[in-house]
Amino acid sequence: MVRVSDLPRRAVTRTAKLASLPLGVAGRATLGLGRRIGGRPAEIVAAELQQRTAQQLFKVLGELKGGAMKLGQALSVFEAALPEEVAGPYRSALTKLQDAAPPMPARTVHKALADNLGGDWRSLFEEFSEAPAAAASIGQVHRAVWHDGRTVAVKIQYPGAGDALISDLNQLGHVARFAGALIPGIDVKPLIAELKARVAEELDYQLEAEAQTAHAVEFDGDPDIFVPHVVHQTERVLITEWMDGKPLSQVIDKGSQEERDRAGHMLSRFLFSGPARTGMLHADSHPGNFRLLADGRLGVLDFGTVNRLPEGLPEPIGRAFRLALDGDAESVMQVLRTEGFVKPSIRLDAAEVLDYLLPFLEPADAEEFTFTRAWMREQGARVGDPRNPASALARQLNLPPSYLLIHRVTLSTIGVLCQLGATAPFREELATWLPGFAEEDFEAEEFDFSVEDVEGVEDAEEAEETDGIGNSGGAGGR
Repeated sequence: MVRVSDLPRRAVTRTAKLASLPLGVAGRATLGLGRRIGGRPAEIVAAELQQRTAQQLFKVLGELKGGAMKLGQALSVFEAALPEEVAGPYRSALTKLQDAAPPMPARTVHKALADNLGGDWRSLFEEFSEAPAAAASIGQVHRAVWHDGRTVAVKIQYPGAGDALISDLNQLGHVARFAGALIPGIDVKPLIAELKARVAEELDYQLEAEAQTAHAVEFDGDPDIFVPHVVHQTERVLITEWMDGKPLSQVIDKGSQEERDRAGHMLSRFLFSGPARTGMLHADSHPGNFRLLADGRLGVLDFGTVNRLPEGLPEPIGRAFRLALDGDAESVMQVLRTEGFVKPSIRLDAAEVLDYLLPFLEPADAEEFTFTRAWMREQGARVGDPRNPASALARQLNLPPSYLLIHRVTLSTIGVLCQLGATAPFREELATWLPGFAEEDFEAEEFDFSVEDVEGVEDAEEAEETDGIGNSGGAGGR
């Protein structure tokens, strides 16, 4: 067992761990070449290399916790985009990373509880399980019984988690290209930048408690979604109602088709209804944060990262979706320019942009859509292959900062739906919850906008930059 006291915290040690990843891969590639020369079949050596690469990558990420594990969890939802011949060796390692991490020793747990709840912290509980029930990137969870008889989850932040998180995210740029190579079309650097921007929020249990309480109150009694209520909160300890259920990772691994479809439908509903009902978008949508309850509801955990959207999801998103499905290429282009997805001096053919977008919108163009790994791989390959015209067009699109987190959450949720292989009425959820999408509230607007109006505002070089956010995935390809 790896103890917290053994986990590397000094930046130089953690950097060395991270730097070992590509070097280790290179070493195994050399070994593989030697074995091929020695007569072993190349495909067998390649499969072994893929499996060992995955084992090393996620072993190091898991041991480092902090930002390294946070990145691994973020990447894990895109496993469905991997080519099948590559996905196999990575799949088990990715799944383990979603739910597992080395636990803190009991003495560290006790000290954290004493520091946050007082020296008589045991009097607050009728029972407290010493063994952690779950562990993640910045904290671990223990099952307990609160003094009023309620079964609760006690989330305790790792000592030094903040420093580790910041250190990891600062250093992960060294392996961004290596990690990004796992999934076609994914630019990891903007993902790391976005994770860094939310470090303070991730570590603030008061903000998390406020966000979870807002959701728990709004969804209290809901027939489809369940959010546990907050029981008690301090700076580094968060106590909530306990929630039993089957983790989505288990549904993905061995759930029935009925379970997959139900989980996928409810996940789609939560994605779009959450902002409309609470003014917040749950922004950590990897399978470890969701449970399928025995009564068919979707249980939702971990509100440490949310996107605050007081007006709900932006109406131009729904309007652009509807215009695209109606085949109105020019109006779609006008929305994209107005919202900043196409910078003023960038010249693009509206019909080509529509052709690029429509495959991503297939789930919104059918009464029911079956999300599959093959479909997601196809989308990733379209954008990730530089020989494909869609890839060149994607690089000319811009992702405005205000849309970055919405884009990542939507894409990662779709990744989970594809892992589930779920069939869901995606369009129905869009029509119900996404402003501007439903036919009854959709009205095409007239735009008085032309490229000539803004010529000279930005020079060509500035227009092609993306303000540190990155445009390699554009509006739907990262």
